[in-house]
Amino acid sequence: MRHFLDTTDLTVKEIDELIALATDIIANKKKYAHVCSGKKLATLFFEPSTRTRLSFEAAMLELGGSVIGFSEANSSSASKGESVGDTVKMVSCYADIIAMRHPLEGAPRVASYKSDVPVINAGDGGHSHPTQTLTDLLTIYREKGRFNNLTIGLCGDLKFGRTVHSLIKAMCRYSDIKFVLISPKELSVPDYIKTDYLDERGMGYIETEKIENVMPQLDILYMTRIQRERFFSEDEYLKHKDAFILDTDKLKTAKSDLTIMHPLPRVNEITTDVDDDPRAKYFEQALNGKYIRMALIITLLNWAGGLSDED
Repeated sequence: MRHFLDTTDLTVKEIDELIALATDIIANKKKYAHVCSGKKLATLFFEPSTRTRLSFEAAMLELGGSVIGFSEANSSSASKGESVGDTVKMVSCYADIIAMRHPLEGAPRVASYKSDVPVINAGDGGHSHPTQTLTDLLTIYREKGRFNNLTIGLCGDLKFGRTVHSLIKAMCRYSDIKFVLISPKELSVPDYIKTDYLDERGMGYIETEKIENVMPQLDILYMTRIQRERFFSEDEYLKHKDAFILDTDKLKTAKSDLTIMHPLPRVNEITTDVDDDPRAKYFEQALNGKYIRMALIITLLNWAGGLSDED
């Protein structure tokens, strides 16, 4: 039994195999239309989500499987005080695989100890969002054709942005990667990310509060929103919410083959006129999320012995 709780749960080789599988799914959708026939995915979302939850559900349905679950804690027995462990233990009696989002960091790992089926971390607090990282990696590969020799700008909320933390951890495994960390000082990358990953792996990085100063260097610009739900006070949120806004003027000095990414949802950090720029790939990125989650579901079920050779 293997779960997927963090990007580092997979080796580089296994990530390459997932990327290859997702690429084959994109090219041969009919081939995979019944792979998960008779299998059930449980989506346990204790925190609101649109893209991630619907992406998982669409992925399972397009594999021929079915979906059960809930989209907010108030519609589950958690509202009655049931523990995460008990909820997951019970749900694993009904489903073949679980995708779980929770506002508390580490909750999916706790759930994995109780589950009899594979658990996928669909986001836990400000800690990690590993399936978004797989989505990001598939997008980078489809746009750049490589994971090495890239300068990646990460902009916005780098303190609470779990997608940023996961992507840094994943990209630190590759060579000739330079990170440009663009944020207010109050929202900079946590020290443990710098110490345990950037410094430990000898990765090159710079920190800046001005996106205009670094735009010409970037191969990838990964925008993030300032997350209201991660702040303890409304005043702090309002202080930072408009810190970085990407518009067409700021893109004038960017490379012609820049890839602009965003995990979505967008608030106002990318103006809508940027959507028409061919370098804007965030909606394609969202679509890639469905395909990589299809590949992940197939892989975890195979590892668990849940798919027959005929499948």
